[in-house]
Amino acid sequence: MKRNYIITAIIAMLCCLCSTAQTLNVVMGDVTYQYPASQAGDMTYTDNGSSLTIAGKTFSTGLISKIYTDGTSVSDNTVSVSYEGTQATVAIAGNIAQYIETATVSGAHVTIEQTEELTNDLIKAGTVDEISYSLSGSSSDGSFTMDGKSKATIELRGLTLTNPSGAAINILDGKRIALSAKNGTENTLADGSGSQKACLYCKGHLELKGKGTLNVSGNYAHAIKSGDYMEVKNLTLNVLGAVKDGLSCNEYFLMESGTVSISGVGDDGIQCDIDNDEGTSTGETTDHEDEDSGNIYLEGGTLTISVTADAAKGIKADGDMRITGGDINVTTSGGGTWDTDDQKTKASTGLSSDGNMTITDGTLTLTSTGGGGKGISTDGTLTISGGTINITTTGGIVAYANGTLSNNYTGNTDRLDSDYKSSPKGIKADGNLIIDGGTINVNSSKSEGIESKGTITINGGQTFSQAGDDAINASGDMTINGGYVCAYSTGNDGLDANGNCYIKGGVVYAIGTTQPEVAIDANTEGGKKLYIQGGSIITCGSLESGAQLSQSCYQASSWNKNAWYALYNGDELVIAIRTPSAGGNGMVVSTSGTPTLKSDVTVSDGTAYFGGMANVGGTISGGNTVSLSSYTGNSGGPGGGGFPGRR
Repeated sequence: MKRNYIITAIIAMLCCLCSTAQTLNVVMGDVTYQYPASQAGDMTYTDNGSSLTIAGKTFSTGLISKIYTDGTSVSDNTVSVSYEGTQATVAIAGNIAQYIETATVSGAHVTIEQTEELTNDLIKAGTVDEISYSLSGSSSDGSFTMDGKSKATIELRGLTLTNPSGAAINILDGKRIALSAKNGTENTLADGSGSQKACLYCKGHLELKGKGTLNVSGNYAHAIKSGDYMEVKNLTLNVLGAVKDGLSCNEYFLMESGTVSISGVGDDGIQCDIDNDEGTSTGETTDHEDEDSGNIYLEGGTLTISVTADAAKGIKADGDMRITGGDINVTTSGGGTWDTDDQKTKASTGLSSDGNMTITDGTLTLTSTGGGGKGISTDGTLTISGGTINITTTGGIVAYANGTLSNNYTGNTDRLDSDYKSSPKGIKADGNLIIDGGTINVNSSKSEGIESKGTITINGGQTFSQAGDDAINASGDMTINGGYVCAYSTGNDGLDANGNCYIKGGVVYAIGTTQPEVAIDANTEGGKKLYIQGGSIITCGSLESGAQLSQSCYQASSWNKNAWYALYNGDELVIAIRTPSAGGNGMVVSTSGTPTLKSDVTVSDGTAYFGGMANVGGTISGGNTVSLSSYTGNSGGPGGGGFPGRR
């Protein structure tokens, strides 16, 4: 009886469609297929009326709830999903209906599967555009699941969706998925218990975009996870919490613009892994095509991350990290841990890469308060050529001794293997450190400020490190060719090279503590030397014994605390510096010509450097000329090069 009704209705609909610009609606439960008159074309049904085919889509007449026409406007290539409490409805545009294999609704849980016929080749040929899924409305017990084998777009148009038993949005399509929060809309996703990998999960490539707002809470695992790369552009994204990482992806992560805030996570803020069994990186590729590098690219926008878990990373790359712009704020407060598998201590880090790290621009503010916490840590080479970097670490030393983990160890760490301790540091590079430009301010009150396990080369920029241990330390050679450098230690050497230390150019202000520590140190015990070959130097404290002086150095027997001094190269002002309240004995100066030093001067105008401890280009008034004598650097003791610094 129903079959005859459907056939009769179809004949009536055909007549109506032909006479007016109507839309044919085929309803199957909570799913409606919408065909504008211009697209309906020939409609056929089998002789016995068991099936109906419209524009390539075949329906079982026994499952059709009703058919009607109206003046509804249909957006081509769009599947619209509307949530209302415990119910959801789906409307499918007629031009892509044949490419929807299944569309099911159970309460407010929607599952849609695209057919294999909708391939990327078909999209490229212009036969049909990629399908857009438009989600709106609200449900506290709903979800959206989509599967397929071609690119697609998910549009959030004012969606509030909570799934208490799984992912809120679950994209099983392994291709590129563009998820867009539309302009002016606020969208909120939350999940609950289940086996999902994230509240918002995408099996393929996930592009997060749009000029709206997306809030995500991952109450079971990650907040957002993609099986392949992840990109962020324009979007305002707030990760309100997650049991695991805030954002987790494979292949690479790219943030071009937008505003991202991540807090309340149980692990890393952002993590990117290499996605192959060998863990082998492809390296960066052209336009990132076919890239599987584990790299993270930060190019613009505002990124704010706060992580509290022990040994958590604000941003973690399995590969390289490249920062070329943006406003990046990362705070870590978790303590250290003892990894029983790796048999080593681990600590929190703001920015961490297993490969190299490059910073060319941007403003970075990195704060770590947990035990052993670091601002920047890289297993490879760190190169800084631009931007502004401000780092503060205040945690204690993490040590695993006698089977006990301490986050504020006060014992003798010299007896502990390096795997059994983690010291807080502003910057730590296991490879070489190269500074070509930018402004760097590091304050590490309880340990070293800047450390390289390789060599350190400074060619330009402004570098300021204030630390409780060595301010700037290199396990190998240290070379300063240019730039402005201030190394201020309150408990050890200012500059400390465990190889040779070369000062060839630039302006260097070094502050060490009292002997046997010095302002500028080299590994004399290992047959290395400090070489003064150029630049302008002023120290509060001595130089390493046996320094080789290609450029003449001069000494003052003492200096006044908390006073301004002005260093001149002949009559030309080089820099004005403010002395600390405590520090090493004596003062050493050197310039390319004959230096003049004035004490207790008044400084006005100019530009503040080194957190206000220096001034460049200022106006100098008053003061007293300091008596200087030749410095040979061959003997120990005050004013004679100091004693070997403690490493």
